[in-house]
Amino acid sequence: MDFSWGEEFEAVRDLAREIFTDRATAERLRTVETSRARVDERLWDDLAAAGLLGAVLPEEAGGASLGPAGLCLLLEEQGRCVAPVPLWSALVAALAVSAHGSAQQRAALLPAAGDGSARIALALEEFGPAEPRAPLTTAVADQHGWRISGTKAAVPSPYGAGHVLVTAATGAGPGLFLVAANAAGLAWEGAETTSHDLSAHLGLDGVAAEAVGEPGTGVVPWVLDHARVAVAAVQLGVAQGALRHAAGHLTQREQFGRPLATFQAVRHQLADCYIDIEAMRMTLWQAVTALEDGEEVTRAALVAKWWADEGGANVVHRVQHVHGGIGVDTDYPVHRHFLWGRQLATTLGGAGAGLYRLGEELAHRGAAS
Repeated sequence: MDFSWGEEFEAVRDLAREIFTDRATAERLRTVETSRARVDERLWDDLAAAGLLGAVLPEEAGGASLGPAGLCLLLEEQGRCVAPVPLWSALVAALAVSAHGSAQQRAALLPAAGDGSARIALALEEFGPAEPRAPLTTAVADQHGWRISGTKAAVPSPYGAGHVLVTAATGAGPGLFLVAANAAGLAWEGAETTSHDLSAHLGLDGVAAEAVGEPGTGVVPWVLDHARVAVAAVQLGVAQGALRHAAGHLTQREQFGRPLATFQAVRHQLADCYIDIEAMRMTLWQAVTALEDGEEVTRAALVAKWWADEGGANVVHRVQHVHGGIGVDTDYPVHRHFLWGRQLATTLGGAGAGLYRLGEELAHRGAAS
């Protein structure tokens, strides 16, 4: 399968790589990790000014209509530098509004999402055994719209967001709902994460909401598939950045008068990393193609996410191992890739949960045929 890109996509990738490389320095990352919100707002503004946030949105919202492919190229570059900005959640939420929102919702939210002046948080996960496609949070219709009650877990980077997209169960099936981040009946509880991102648990007690699309019509599977693929794209970048650190370290560090990179055991470790990364890359872009073509979408997204969970975690573990003692230094650059890799591998469910869900999907398709 040919995954080569046209000039427009290559320009987005190259510009994103330049900005992330220049801005996401070790010193800047340390500063952001000790800040109140844990988001690099200056980098966010730079991405917006360069037109990269709006590039994935449709032309009617001032974007370039690059869609999921443009988003994944952007996220891959972010992952390489473990840059602390809420790209995957904010832009998947914006794409969901673009694809399923009303004309009024699109007009109110998308221009600000594209120019970076406003963000939409994405609340998909819950505590306990709740599966993202079957939320326990409930939405009930009333004369003014909808009222949502329940708890969403570990909402990524909600601080600075003006609205939240929340999944909730209705009598017609699961739906996607828009709530104001400061609405009455809404409560935030800050939560630390492995990757130093400051997420928050979201409590909802009869919060007024607007439906985005019709509940039970497939909008929740749509947003989950796009979220899985987006997380897989970040993880691919994280793994590539980690391997780059390993290659640099092993060619410079010597033992017994030889570079560590010349030792067979070390080379085997890096070869395994390379194989995992190539599998992650192939399944990611197959999933992006499925998103754009609308064929076998959930299956492709689950496969990409499983490789991101399993292969991504394996890569960051191996890379940390070949760094020896300095690999566990929490201030050493490669340790951030390890932390991000571990966090992303459990986002939206880990490898085991993803494999179980993939088995269900394959069994369902087999029974249907």
